[in-house]
Amino acid sequence: MSGVVAPVAGRLADRYGPRWLMPIGTILLGLCLYALGGVTTVWQFFVLAVLGRAISQPLLIGIVPRTLAVNFFLERRNLALAFIGIFRPVNAAINIQAISIIAVNQGWRTAFRYLGILSFILTIPLALVIRRRPEEIGLLPDGARHREEPAALPGQPQSATGVATAARPGNLGNEPQEHPWTAREALRTRAYWLVATTAFLGTTANTTIGFNIVPYLVEEAGLTTTQAAGVLSLGTVLSLGNLGWGYLADRITPRWCVLAAMVTSAASVLFLFQVNSVLSAYIFGIVWGLSSGTSGVLISMMIAQYFGRTNYGSIGGTLRPFEAGGLGLGQSLGAVIYDIAGSYRLLVWTALCAHILAGIFIIMARAPAPPQGESR
Repeated sequence: MSGVVAPVAGRLADRYGPRWLMPIGTILLGLCLYALGGVTTVWQFFVLAVLGRAISQPLLIGIVPRTLAVNFFLERRNLALAFIGIFRPVNAAINIQAISIIAVNQGWRTAFRYLGILSFILTIPLALVIRRRPEEIGLLPDGARHREEPAALPGQPQSATGVATAARPGNLGNEPQEHPWTAREALRTRAYWLVATTAFLGTTANTTIGFNIVPYLVEEAGLTTTQAAGVLSLGTVLSLGNLGWGYLADRITPRWCVLAAMVTSAASVLFLFQVNSVLSAYIFGIVWGLSSGTSGVLISMMIAQYFGRTNYGSIGGTLRPFEAGGLGLGQSLGAVIYDIAGSYRLLVWTALCAHILAGIFIIMARAPAPPQGESR
């Protein structure tokens, strides 16, 4: 459902900005979470859980905050997107512990109600701080500079400084001008579909491994469930490596970072066949954690680099169905493969092939030329 909501959310982010979308998201999420504490039937739980996830993913941790970062940053845009990418797994690791303590001592219903109240509280700082674009408050994106103006002719008014125009969209001096790609134009390019396919394959492969790594390590490597869960937790924490990928993306471009992440992920998955001890399992967890959780963030960087910020929300939102499709397929694919093959080895081969294909597609996904022969 988040894949269905994201394209709409992205278009609204471009048109109205994140300032009201994000507070609306916390209010609606808060209502769902608080109501979960009072459900009496399974179908009520399902409806509220699905609605909460469908709303929160694009509005609070997906396309809308990414659109905010793209609008406010130019020079350090990739690093800003990397920061957004690390908050979800890191905070999830913290919240799981805190909410588990509440659930054990006061019950799961109380835990959900506390989450709902916290979501309501977060609405206040979002409404006070968030803005649509820096130009609306007299600023330019980070790293951009004002365009210099010639001196005014006699009888003509000068700008406020006498030499520089007011901050407004498109008035960037000494910076490469981005073609204002529309979503329709982007969807007509070969690069978009190659990037979208990469996002689908990468998400499918990573989710397939992530959802099945614990039973794989228990059955194939002889680890205990606790040891295997520790490997999974380590991989999640190492999503902090997104900051390093953001730093690299500013220097070698997001495209080459995506390729490096896919190759590293493929190597770590191949290494799974050699894992037979706790030490080798943790080596896998380190390499896999540093590479597997990066594809979504790096893909968002590619979209920003290729298609600019004018309609980033609309274009980036159309990618979410591919990511959500990979997430849903990856969760069930492992179980289906295990039921057919009777082991997890075929599952590992499937994930390996998906990573390799994704790497091939990203090599082919060169930056598209602006429509009608416009230079960028």
